Amino acid sequence: MTTTVSAQPVYQVVNPATGVAGEAFDFATDAEVEATLAASAEAYRSWRDVPIEERAKIVARVGALFKEHADRLGAIATEEMGKPLPEAVGEADFCGDIFDYFATEGPTLASSQEIKTFSAGKAFVQKLPIGPLLGIMPWNYPFYQIARFAAPNLVLGNTILLKHAESVPKSALAVQELMDQAGVPAGVYQNIFVNYAQVEQIIGDRRVVGVSLTGSERAGSVVAAIAGKNLKKCVLELGGSDAYVVLDSDDVNASADLAWDTRIGNTGQACNSNKRMIVDSAIYDGFVERLVERAKDLKPGDPAEAADGTFAPLSSRKAAEILNEQVQDAVSKGATLHAGGVLGEGPAAYYSPAVLTGITPEMRAYREELFGPVAVVYSINSDEEALALANDSDYGLGGAVFSTDRERAEKIAQRLESGMSNVNAPANEGQEVPFGGVKRSGFGRELGPLGMDEFVNKRLYYVAD
Repeated sequence: MTTTVSAQPVYQVVNPATGVAGEAFDFATDAEVEATLAASAEAYRSWRDVPIEERAKIVARVGALFKEHADRLGAIATEEMGKPLPEAVGEADFCGDIFDYFATEGPTLASSQEIKTFSAGKAFVQKLPIGPLLGIMPWNYPFYQIARFAAPNLVLGNTILLKHAESVPKSALAVQELMDQAGVPAGVYQNIFVNYAQVEQIIGDRRVVGVSLTGSERAGSVVAAIAGKNLKKCVLELGGSDAYVVLDSDDVNASADLAWDTRIGNTGQACNSNKRMIVDSAIYDGFVERLVERAKDLKPGDPAEAADGTFAPLSSRKAAEILNEQVQDAVSKGATLHAGGVLGEGPAAYYSPAVLTGITPEMRAYREELFGPVAVVYSINSDEEALALANDSDYGLGGAVFSTDRERAEKIAQRLESGMSNVNAPANEGQEVPFGGVKRSGFGRELGPLGMDEFVNKRLYYVAD
């Protein structure tokens, strides 16, 4: 009999452009969970002994398959969570770069490092695998989120149990298919459709040594508590409310265009999106006017077509309704909605991209993450005021500062309370640069050299003369 939890949605495809439900998948039985755990532990004992260069070759094949199948993968993501098709295809292609990076650089990044010792002999820090890991992934980037967790850990020699979001089961299965096709040995990477109770069981199981979660602040606190109770290492990438500070501009329209295009990427559903635009009063009016221009003529469209002048749905009807509640709360308390902010008819999940100003601390939008296409703009009169507002957040994922005077921008960017800080660019996102935050945005890093330093035994190895 299938184990179920009544409060949890099933693993099911629901096209957010139509609200029409598609294929559904059963939760794993407890017996299937046990078999999966046993297979992961057994596979680890052999996978860790495969030379890292051989593991890297297999990981490189995974990356090549992501690129080869990018069109098919993109179509799956578009159907399941409404991502505009070009963005979905691009996401799958980028995963190929991530796997290739760790396949190429991983053996060097994981190599032993000799350290200075004051005793006779030689001392080294080795980077060794630690065992089976649980990854809990979100729906907003259904392939990229897996890639940045799985790629470095597969190269290291850890084994992976992957619990994906309930709304993207076909994406999860597609990744499993690529892993198998690439020659990842049985048990080394396993997709599992489990319920909340089974997640707790897996984290607590003695064979599992760590857990990585990308998701909401609420989910992160629950998983961290379970991991802590069981003395398990965890990495958390949670919400964000990134500051996007514009101190001046020699082309206000171009600055606003960049800010707008950044904000509506993935229909505003990115953890490190520019959710708080903080703009100097000297250019504020023109900046807002341009954002309104960009927003007001957009129409709902089919994300599979991604035609110019259209916007895609949010990931689900519930997500659109939550965003609408946050915006309406702000408006009811005095904020100004300049454009957009219209919840479309159900059961589809359309919410028209919006421009919102006049946000004050008593409004939900001041403290909460707005996970959707809403440009919130603040006016400031000094650099110090900009910095204070930028850091007045419970989150600390990323941030960006823009100025024609780079030194001026750097003075603010250096003082942002964030895990990622950028000058004159919305972000520096690539397979080679670390991703992660501070404060309630979580802890730990993925991607880049630091992506191989989380779930690893940094063992001291000493050889006496």
